[in-house]
Amino acid sequence: MWSNFFVQQEEEGRMGVAGGGQGGGMAGMKGFRGQRRTNKMSDSQEGKIKLVFFVAIIGVTLTVLGMGTEFWVELAQPKNYSGNQTCQMAHYGLWKGCMRTLWVADIDPERTSCGPAELPGESNCTYFKFFTSGENAVIFKKTTSRNLNLAAAILALLSLTMMVMGSICIAMSLNKGVPFFLKPASFCFILSGVLVLLSVLIFHQSVLALLSSDHSVPLHHELSWSVACVGSAGAILIIAGVLFIILALPFSPWQKCFPHKDSTT
Repeated sequence: MWSNFFVQQEEEGRMGVAGGGQGGGMAGMKGFRGQRRTNKMSDSQEGKIKLVFFVAIIGVTLTVLGMGTEFWVELAQPKNYSGNQTCQMAHYGLWKGCMRTLWVADIDPERTSCGPAELPGESNCTYFKFFTSGENAVIFKKTTSRNLNLAAAILALLSLTMMVMGSICIAMSLNKGVPFFLKPASFCFILSGVLVLLSVLIFHQSVLALLSSDHSVPLHHELSWSVACVGSAGAILIIAGVLFIILALPFSPWQKCFPHKDSTT
C-alpha cells in the first residue's frame, strides 16, 4: 500500500514540474515574440524607407543611363580646319567611341569648333579594343590611356554591383518588416555613389592624357550629358545612403537635437 502511495506522489510531482516548465517555456516564447514585435518597423517608417528607396532608384537609373551611352566627352576640331564644307568631331564613353562628320553650314556661326554631336551627319561607332585585345584607340592622331579607361570602367561596374546589393537589402528589409538591413544598404549606396564619382574623375584624367598624347591636331573638348547623369547619380546615391542611416537609428535625430518641451514647464 505504502509503495503505491509513494509511486503516485512521485508521478504527480513529475507532472507538476513538467507543467511548470511548459508554462515557463510558453512565457518565454511570448516574451520573445513580444520583443520581435517591438523590433518591427512602423507604417510611417516603412513609408519613409520606400520614399528614400525611390530616390535611390532614380540614382541607379541615371547611372545605368550614363554608363550605357557614349556621350561622356566630345572632341571637336575647328570647324574650318579641313577647309571644306564638312568638319569632324568625336564623342565616346566607357565602352565605345563615335566619329562624326558634320556640315559646317549646320553649325552655329558663333561656334568656332565642330559640333555639337546632336547635329545630323555621318557617324561611325566602334567598341574599344582595350577590353578584349588590349589595344589603345587612336582619335585624331591621339592615343587613349588604356589603364585609366579600364580603371574608370571597372569602378563603374563595381558601383553597379554595390547598387544591386543595396537594393536587395532594402527589399529584404521591407519584406521582413525589420530595419536591420538598412545599415548594410546605406553602406552599399554610399560606396556606390563614391565609386561613381571616382569613375568620373578618372575618366576626366584619361581625357586629359588623350589630349596631351599629341599636339599636332588642335581639339576642343567638353564633358557631355552622360557625365552630368552619372555625376548627379553619385550625389543622389550618397544622399540616399545617409538618409538610410538616419532611418536605421533607434531614435529620431530631430527629437534629440530639438527636444519637445512640455507646455506645463
